[in-house]
Amino acid sequence: MRKILFCFLLLQTATLFSQKNNYAQFVNPFIGTGGHGHTFPGATVPFGMVQLSPDTRIDGSWDGCGGYHYSDAIIYGFSHTHLNGTGVSDFGDIMLMPTMGEPKLNSDAYRSPFSHKNEKATAGYYAVKLDNHNIDVRLTATTRVGLQEYTFNQSGKANIILDLNHRDKLLMGDVRIIDNQTVEVLRRSEAWARDQYVYARIVFSAPMQITNVRNNGFAPPKNTDTFFAGSQLAISFSKEVKKGEKILVKVALSPTGYEGAKKNLLAEMPDWNFEAAKKQAETLWNKELSKIEITTSDKDKKTIFYTALYHTMMQPNIAMDVDGLYRGRDNELHKAEGFDYYTVFSLWDTFRGAHPLYTLIDKKRTADYCNTFIKQYEQGGRLPVWELASNETDCMIGYHSVSVLADAMAKGIKGFDYEKAFQAAKHSAMLDHLGLE
Repeated sequence: MRKILFCFLLLQTATLFSQKNNYAQFVNPFIGTGGHGHTFPGATVPFGMVQLSPDTRIDGSWDGCGGYHYSDAIIYGFSHTHLNGTGVSDFGDIMLMPTMGEPKLNSDAYRSPFSHKNEKATAGYYAVKLDNHNIDVRLTATTRVGLQEYTFNQSGKANIILDLNHRDKLLMGDVRIIDNQTVEVLRRSEAWARDQYVYARIVFSAPMQITNVRNNGFAPPKNTDTFFAGSQLAISFSKEVKKGEKILVKVALSPTGYEGAKKNLLAEMPDWNFEAAKKQAETLWNKELSKIEITTSDKDKKTIFYTALYHTMMQPNIAMDVDGLYRGRDNELHKAEGFDYYTVFSLWDTFRGAHPLYTLIDKKRTADYCNTFIKQYEQGGRLPVWELASNETDCMIGYHSVSVLADAMAKGIKGFDYEKAFQAAKHSAMLDHLGLE
């Protein structure tokens, strides 16, 4: 009897401890996806390179900056990069969409209606049912890899559409067929970031066959080709499936090249365990969200607070491979030594609120941001204003990176060179462009 009572108390204690440390349970990723919030509900981990989320808007509209709006009822696909809370549209790179039947490569043909009642999102996880062909989709992610799971609830020809002409302007796309399960992709695009490079390694859990190609290359494309390039590029990968069959897809991103994407995939997601990846994402979110604990019995207040804290941790985004290689502001490849390199610095928005918060709860990343600023000054000629994917957008006025550097120095945060930071700040202040004039 004593043993039974002891085990019961131990189990109860473990349960209470688990609930107490489960801050992610209070995150509602749908908050901000309506109105003018410009957020997205998809799967990402804190400060991750990958933001794997559904796209319901592809027209560049202001309320579609994050790719998704709660008032919509159509999903065009699931892409691997998204902006959170910005006032200008960009990203939406490496879009995949499952369909069935004869594959069509026009977005009006492969899009699908959906219902919010068949949609779920938590920190690091997203799921939805596509009404066309009754396909269940689940998404999760690591820092640099997105994992999609498609369940085809009908038998027949299953297709996975890769459309590089998704959302913004495609300057040049490359698709290399490595084997019947592995594809390499380069997407070079223009939008808010005028020259963005995204490399990807796509791996299917089952052998797939090319069944349709849209391409404006030098020669008419054939389904048997192993290389495609052009400013118009979409491909369908297909296989026959039984009712209830699943196909999983791993997509690793890199800003530097195909080899970087391959390294990122091997390091972060060597297997196909969806539940393990989902749990790992939740663990990462709990680690970050636990940095601030609030005391209240009001669950709505906890949801508001931890969702807001969650949104502060969706950017800046890691912008280097697992080996430290990154694309600098000079468009050359560099190696980060002793710090992590980041991107997406909406500094005129974040210098007064988010960055002071980071100085209190994330001193390591604050030093990383300062080191990133210094490298962007050294490699791009000035401190960032509104840097995006190694591009300076010059959005808004001023040079608020100086405020971020000064705040970190005033609070005694270590890990970056104060003298270099001062010289970079002085240089920006003395420039005619967004400086003296």
